Amino acid sequence: MKLAYWMYAGPAHIGTLRIASSFKNVHAIMHAPLGDDYFNVMRSMLERERDFTPVTASVVDRNVLARGSQEKVVNNITRKDAEEHPDLIVLTPTCTSSILQEDLQNFVERAQLEAKGDVMLADVNHYRVNELQAADRTLHQIVQFYIEKARKKGELPEGKTAKPSVNIIGISTLGFHNQHDCTELKRLMADLGIEVNAVIPEGASVHELKNLPRAWFNLCPYRELGLMAARYLEAEFGMPYVDITPMGVVETARSIRKIQQIVNAQGTDVDYEDFINEQTLHVSQAAWFSRSIDCQNLTGKKAVVFGDNTHAAAMTKILAREMGIHVVWAGTYCKYDADWFREQVSEYCDEVIITDDHGQIGDAIARVEPAAIFGTQMERHVGKRLNIPCGVIAAPIHIQNFPIGYKPFMGYEGTNQIADLVYNSFTLGMEDHLLEIFGGHDTKEVITKGISAEYDLNWTKDGLAELNKIPGFVRGKVKRNTEKFARERGIKDITVEVLYAAKEAVGA
Repeated sequence: MKLAYWMYAGPAHIGTLRIASSFKNVHAIMHAPLGDDYFNVMRSMLERERDFTPVTASVVDRNVLARGSQEKVVNNITRKDAEEHPDLIVLTPTCTSSILQEDLQNFVERAQLEAKGDVMLADVNHYRVNELQAADRTLHQIVQFYIEKARKKGELPEGKTAKPSVNIIGISTLGFHNQHDCTELKRLMADLGIEVNAVIPEGASVHELKNLPRAWFNLCPYRELGLMAARYLEAEFGMPYVDITPMGVVETARSIRKIQQIVNAQGTDVDYEDFINEQTLHVSQAAWFSRSIDCQNLTGKKAVVFGDNTHAAAMTKILAREMGIHVVWAGTYCKYDADWFREQVSEYCDEVIITDDHGQIGDAIARVEPAAIFGTQMERHVGKRLNIPCGVIAAPIHIQNFPIGYKPFMGYEGTNQIADLVYNSFTLGMEDHLLEIFGGHDTKEVITKGISAEYDLNWTKDGLAELNKIPGFVRGKVKRNTEKFARERGIKDITVEVLYAAKEAVGA
């Protein structure tokens, strides 16, 4: 077992709580020890929520361990049912409750006898899946629950909507720019003459779920969340789904062409090619920008990409295919879906890295010394230590990645936002030049610690003083070359003489 002080994807119960709190009038009862309810604080702070998060902790304490949890959990469920009158209460287990090996399904059945609303158990294996997998599973479970409930009551509507329509599946609380992406996708669908039948789970009522089969198709913009529900609807009702993420000019056009193919197969005759051309040439500035002198200055520059599957794969394609930037390596922390990621990005980068070890990623960044990083907040911290700029493109994220202004990553407006992010993430030549002209701007002390925990070198006072005299924009590279030189020769203390010897060895 390894102590983790940074996790790219949280534990399973966080995923379940994200889904439950995304729906309207759904309450979650979390069976957990005190402290595991940090989700409430995290959501209210990051999403700037005005309302209380609909999550209650049924705390596992020493009294519960002595007597058992059933009475306490059932009482908490029935109390919240009476106080809040939710449509659904989701009992959310955690690793701790799983250790106790209690029959939580029995707790749910007991509570359902008294509760007026629905009660269900989030059936997720907390030892085998992470936040993203649990969220996908929980959404699928809730959709299936209400589809089967409507079927038993004979309330499933028959037939499709009169006009082409879509369900957008996977928009949730605490998702990376999810609200902005949702607005942009709705606009895109309206431009294509497609009605939005439902958006789930964010802002949806569970009573609307029985109407999902009325849509002509499902759109799953995120690889991590929504595919299980879409595949269930396809198996039950023959509903096709589009899982091409509309990020970047090329993939947005490919997604639209897939939609065209699906709606035409169901009796319409639409042609979106003129729309694609108009948007690509005049609404999206990315295509124009990629041919401009500004973007040409980025051609061949080295970058690395890391994040969840959706955003890391899309960003790798945009950088390599649309902007001519050299992606040295691309990586994801979604190890459970590694084959898909490799298949998507292998032709657009030199190397593929699959890991959830932030230390390994930090070392990989230091090894290749890219001109820019596109990753999560962790890679942003790594970039600050190595003096390499970073654009944040995926969760885990900070409050600054929940902008008040409109910043989608998807659709044609998303292409503009991404072009700005890419361009502004690189440290441009004139910026370095001005730093050198106006001495005094570069006042940061050099950081002498490596990214890995196993750091074996010591910079002496005279060596560090000499290193600080080197211009900031090349100092990091000189430092790393010197440390490599010292390690190869078994030198533990880096003096000014070692620094000079290293510079001579590389012809500096």
